[in-house]
Amino acid sequence: MLTGELRSNIDKIWETFWTGGVSNPLTVIEQITYLLFLRRLDELQIAKEQQANDLQEPIEDPIYQSDQYELRWSHFKDADPETRFQLFRQPDGVFDFIQSLGKDSSGARSAFGRYMKGATFMIPTPRLLDQVVSLLENVQMRDRDTKGDVYEYLLAKIATSGQNGQFRTLRHIIKMMVAMMAPGTDDIVCDPSAGSAGFLVAAGEYVAEHHRQALFKPDAQNHYRRRLLMGMEFDPTMIRIGAMNLMLHGIEPERLADVDALSRNNAAFEDEATIVLANLPFKGSLDVDHVMPDLIRTLSTKKTELLFLALILRGLRMGGRAAVIVPDGVLFGGSKAHQQLRRELVEKHRLQAVISMPSGVFKPYAGVSTAVLVFTKTGSGGTDTVWFYDMRADGFSLDDKRTPTGPGFERFADLELLIDQQKTSPIHTTDIPDIVSRWRNLDGETGRKRTDQSFMVSVDDIRANSYDLSINRYREVVYEQKEYDTPETIIGQIKGLDAERQTLLSELEAMLMTEPIL
Repeated sequence: MLTGELRSNIDKIWETFWTGGVSNPLTVIEQITYLLFLRRLDELQIAKEQQANDLQEPIEDPIYQSDQYELRWSHFKDADPETRFQLFRQPDGVFDFIQSLGKDSSGARSAFGRYMKGATFMIPTPRLLDQVVSLLENVQMRDRDTKGDVYEYLLAKIATSGQNGQFRTLRHIIKMMVAMMAPGTDDIVCDPSAGSAGFLVAAGEYVAEHHRQALFKPDAQNHYRRRLLMGMEFDPTMIRIGAMNLMLHGIEPERLADVDALSRNNAAFEDEATIVLANLPFKGSLDVDHVMPDLIRTLSTKKTELLFLALILRGLRMGGRAAVIVPDGVLFGGSKAHQQLRRELVEKHRLQAVISMPSGVFKPYAGVSTAVLVFTKTGSGGTDTVWFYDMRADGFSLDDKRTPTGPGFERFADLELLIDQQKTSPIHTTDIPDIVSRWRNLDGETGRKRTDQSFMVSVDDIRANSYDLSINRYREVVYEQKEYDTPETIIGQIKGLDAERQTLLSELEAMLMTEPIL
């Protein structure tokens, strides 16, 4: 957990970049990522050296060779600023090392090196590099949780939107969706638009918190570190940031693919994931010539959000589950592709929930209204009723400042405490504990009215409404009848008030005439 001192040190690092002339938030994060990566590599090398020394054996798969000592964090952190700066910039220096890291005789890269290909050193002066390295050295990241929290705090400082409608999904929304999906040790969790890997990290955290004993088994531990999480991201900056996020949470990013999820190059993603968690890109259209042909044949559209939903259905195993953030247009859009996709979710698979979120959730990035769709791939239907929930509060103000309005949660254990509290003392500042609690007990939702905050809708009603999935289509609003006085009564009341006013005015006038003026 982050302490006030840790937050202060991280804030100093951020401010140092800005005052040193590096002001683009993504550039700042990327440069810090490289430095944290180098620090992490040195930690791994030290662990390998200690193990080899204890066993009196050669170092297994060393990261650094004996003649590369000066490229290690433990060496260059103590060098003078100019020497360190040149170590980063010179041929065969630090950045050349991480760009070629892990190449074997065939030229293939390790998971480490693959994501650092194309890394660019953009710290302009020896003084700035010296300040940042010194500050990072003072950030104590003793365990996996602290490392991950430090990096998540840095990511939270990104206040600009990405391209193609991608926005960083806030951790409390991610954790809500992960808690609803409840991944286990045998699952394969995929995010086809991974970004900074927030969904993947949270899924890993959930498994580590809820299945701690099971992870002591070697097979489960190996699956957790190398196969549990998979993702796709085409932005080279974001994939480096996402890879580092996973590594600092103790997970090898071996299944983080640097590929456009919708492209022809990703045709292998089929019937593999057991759980998909995603915040879909939903801005703009794609060139159909670069999209997987079978997706276009299945769904004739250029809309990214619709194509991604079709991709998710393709990539899920039979029986696999998904929780996906979509723009509201997916719920009620009138195009043929929109209607076709909603019909397929309802008739060919099992649509289970639609959670409507307020438009302020993604501020200051965007004010677009969104919803979470939850469904299971069956290939043979199965939708009987769909659970609708109207989220009105997420624990933060819905303006651009997004200030906390109530109790938050950093760990899934904290969320469980809020869920228990919700059962006895309802929390009005956030609906997330209530959403997760009600999702876990859908049988208890069957008797709720459509005037309530959540309710069930039969598949017959959805069919009758042309597969419209917007909550307002099914919500019932009760208008209170108000009775007003007749005009005659109101006129009488006005006359009475006027008479009272005249009486008081006469009394005041009489007082002024009789009382001496001092």
